[in-house]
Amino acid sequence: MKRKTASRSGAVVLAGLLALSPGIARAQGSDAAVIAELRRQLDEMRRRLEQLEARSTPAPAPATRAPRAPAVVAAPPARRGTAQAEAQAAAAEARAAAAEARAAQAALAAAPSPFAPNVEGLQPPAVGSQTATGDALRSDLPGIAFRVPGTDTQVRLYGFAKLTGYYDVGGRNQTDAPPPQGIPLAGSQADQQGGDFGMTARFSRFGFDTRTLTGWGTLETRLEGDFGGGAPTSTNAVFRLRQAWAELGDERLRVLIGQANSLWNEGVFETIIDATNLNQSFIRQAQIRVTGRLAEGVTGMLSIEAPETSYTSAAGAFTPGGSLDGGASPAFNSAPDLLARVSWRHDGAEVMGRALVRQLELRTDGTAAAGVAPVSDTALAWGVSGLVRLPMRWLSDSFGPDEIVGMAFYGEGIGRYFAGQNSGQDALTNLGLPGVLQAGLDPIPTYGATIAYRRFWTDQLRSNVTYAYARSDFPGYAMGFTPGSAAATSLNREYQQVFANLIWSPFGTVRNGVFSSGWLDLGVEYLFTRRDLFGGAQAGGPAGFGHGIANRVLFAAIARF
Repeated sequence: MKRKTASRSGAVVLAGLLALSPGIARAQGSDAAVIAELRRQLDEMRRRLEQLEARSTPAPAPATRAPRAPAVVAAPPARRGTAQAEAQAAAAEARAAAAEARAAQAALAAAPSPFAPNVEGLQPPAVGSQTATGDALRSDLPGIAFRVPGTDTQVRLYGFAKLTGYYDVGGRNQTDAPPPQGIPLAGSQADQQGGDFGMTARFSRFGFDTRTLTGWGTLETRLEGDFGGGAPTSTNAVFRLRQAWAELGDERLRVLIGQANSLWNEGVFETIIDATNLNQSFIRQAQIRVTGRLAEGVTGMLSIEAPETSYTSAAGAFTPGGSLDGGASPAFNSAPDLLARVSWRHDGAEVMGRALVRQLELRTDGTAAAGVAPVSDTALAWGVSGLVRLPMRWLSDSFGPDEIVGMAFYGEGIGRYFAGQNSGQDALTNLGLPGVLQAGLDPIPTYGATIAYRRFWTDQLRSNVTYAYARSDFPGYAMGFTPGSAAATSLNREYQQVFANLIWSPFGTVRNGVFSSGWLDLGVEYLFTRRDLFGGAQAGGPAGFGHGIANRVLFAAIARF
């Protein structure tokens, strides 16, 4: 009877502990201490189970013949039957307890860790790309992600530390992010001084985002910044906000609000310089965006984005936030910019089209430019662009992950979306020129193209070679701007730019034709830029010859997390 009592008591204790384990497992790792306690209890139950099985199993027969034992009186048949029944009952209880223990162990194994990197039902972290629409320098790594215990929220930290060094061969250009329109003109003082050397880490970046599963889809939020807001020659870098937005929905339909990369943005090719290069756009601004899946592999996007009219007159360039003679600026915003984008992606290939419509406005009322006859004029601005990205392995497997990219655009009044080459100019006005009684606003026609080839020498070593061309057409009255003035030397009729780099990613990998750079990039780059002024040497005045040429050599190290 003692064996029966012990076995039943152990089974009861075991069943009681197992009854608690499903509830603990269903907590899905909300408390690491609870899971640790569950494991301890299972170990204790396993030891107790082994004791029960040992007690319910008959002892094995001896291997050698035992000495003859003295004769004893056999137990009554009824008593023998009772002992055998008790042994069988204990064995059955032990087998049932073992089955329940195995089930509890399986439930424990299925329970997620409180710091699991992914949450079932949540969209995975967005994988960045050096040539992605959103950001030319975005990390290829998922970052540091963990699940908030007890919630359906995932938090991801990401960013990189970047050091860039440069040397200018030719004119002195003291900026770590030289836009094409600002390179020194030939014959200018900066050109006569010669090139210099600089280093910076101010474009190092960090950010975090969250993903939360809701009844309306995945809610994603993001905050991102860097230290590129200060002067390029200062070591006291100033923090600036890059992105701050929230997006809700799923792969079929999503809505975004906040400050994010414009739909017009397109990095086109991979580069290590921090400038907004020729025919590239890196505008980040407040917007409301809708993204939807139109068909398999086809995505459509619409956005209403913050406007900023920019025009150039004989008095200089003006935006709504600027000032004219200490007073308000005549540049005016009266309607948001409307943008659209459609892209098709398949097996590494991409075909993309984008378009925008804007309203530019000039109002002199209440400003120093009002004069005798106040001016109020609006102009329609618009632009279109197309891009094709082709994996070279489509032509031959021998090319590996190589790719070629072509992009072309045309527009009128889209200067702020190509800030690298137009000084943000959207339009020109004859306001302030001698003899002008009724001024007007004229959007600037501009067009250009870029072609780039990305060559992988190995999975860890790659190069990018790029050529870009752009042109702007200005109204004839711009010849009346004072030669050598800021207004005259900002009117660049043509641009050409060439990039060539070599980037080593020691932890880079290529899987199924898709490249991932890993956490470290080391690169060197050569950059050639030429700009030619509208009006040539006459516009440049005595300080210049109507054009500028820059040659820059760079190196960079980028460590991502």
